[in-house]
Amino acid sequence: MQVKTSSIVVVIFAAAQTSALPKTEESWKPKPWEHPTQHYFQNAELGPRPQFLIADMDEGWLKDRLTACSDMIARPTKFSIGHRGGACLQLPEETRESVEAGTRMGAGILECDVAFTSDRELVCRHDQCDLHTTTNIVATDLNAKCTIPFTPALNGTGATAKCCTSNITLADFKSLCGKMDGYNASATTSQDFLHGTPAWRTDLYATCGTVLSHKEFLELVDSHGRDFTTELKQPRVPMPFGGDYTQDKYAQQVIEEYHAAGIDPARVWLQSFSFADVAYWLKADPAFGAQAVLLDESAETSGSFSAAVANLSFYKDAGVRIVAPPLQYLVALGEGDEYVPSDYATTAKVLGLKILTWSLERSGPLAQAAASDDYYYSTVANGTHKDGDMYRLVDVLARQVGVLGIFSDWSATVTYYANCFGLF
Repeated sequence: MQVKTSSIVVVIFAAAQTSALPKTEESWKPKPWEHPTQHYFQNAELGPRPQFLIADMDEGWLKDRLTACSDMIARPTKFSIGHRGGACLQLPEETRESVEAGTRMGAGILECDVAFTSDRELVCRHDQCDLHTTTNIVATDLNAKCTIPFTPALNGTGATAKCCTSNITLADFKSLCGKMDGYNASATTSQDFLHGTPAWRTDLYATCGTVLSHKEFLELVDSHGRDFTTELKQPRVPMPFGGDYTQDKYAQQVIEEYHAAGIDPARVWLQSFSFADVAYWLKADPAFGAQAVLLDESAETSGSFSAAVANLSFYKDAGVRIVAPPLQYLVALGEGDEYVPSDYATTAKVLGLKILTWSLERSGPLAQAAASDDYYYSTVANGTHKDGDMYRLVDVLARQVGVLGIFSDWSATVTYYANCFGLF
């Protein structure tokens, strides 16, 4: 969800000797699209991570409650929202594999962030210009089409590239392989540039993620009977694109693809950081606008938090029903460094706004995250000490803030809590 993606952050290290990434260009072999079969998973596969987090918690009633649920048979829940597919802690984001894993881990709502190609097709990418960090494009002939083709590191200057979905066609896009987000700024070859996955993630499943068009995403999620959330990513090129592709046409195209797929608007949660996009959906198609989500990161600069809280009244009066700020906007530290609801959270509740939030499991080990002033824990860093604190955060968001759902990079973490507390 966050606009400040890792595609903008220089990652210096590379693990070429131990990485699971294919070693040569010929080894990247995209899988042809196979239409999914109808399969409504009744149970969720949670794996070991929830128990790992619970074991790391401080003793107390919350740990006891979560431990008591260890033998439960978990079910899918809409409280668990698959961020970038729901499994991008370990699998390439915005790929079929991430969506399938997020589905199996019980995410009741799956996400596709959309950007457009040069032939105006919608594809699942977190940023219009992140192909150089999330796919193998620089190691293919399509590198030549990039806004900034791969340039190797030389004489102290880091390697660079900038590759956008709008540089290529849908057919070009489908020839790519998804990989873990990251790059090696010290790379002298395009193959080395593909490395740079943070050490707390893995390349084990990054052998060639299946990239998705938005239409394929709809077909895939519908085949499992889950709900959809599509985020309209902000264009990185001047609009109108190609002379007549306006922002409104872009926003409308998302709705039209849902209509064409026969998806009930009640199963759809459209998102945008742009108030203008949400206002367009509210007016152009009220059925879809009813669950349109305004993503809010308006408190990013020093001293802007109060203004962000004040803006909530404007959004409410304009017809917005759901806001989605990042995790840290909703919590603060109270007595004894306990997590408590923030002014933003309490104001949104008073106004009657519904709340979603993002993104859990995106920060790595929490002791490191707190020490480095991680984005998502910035307001509670002094009260965050270990991985088990993640469930303290989820608990405050669920029971005290009252969020409708939590976007997570590893869906099982939220699914476990939701099942334990009966949130469906």
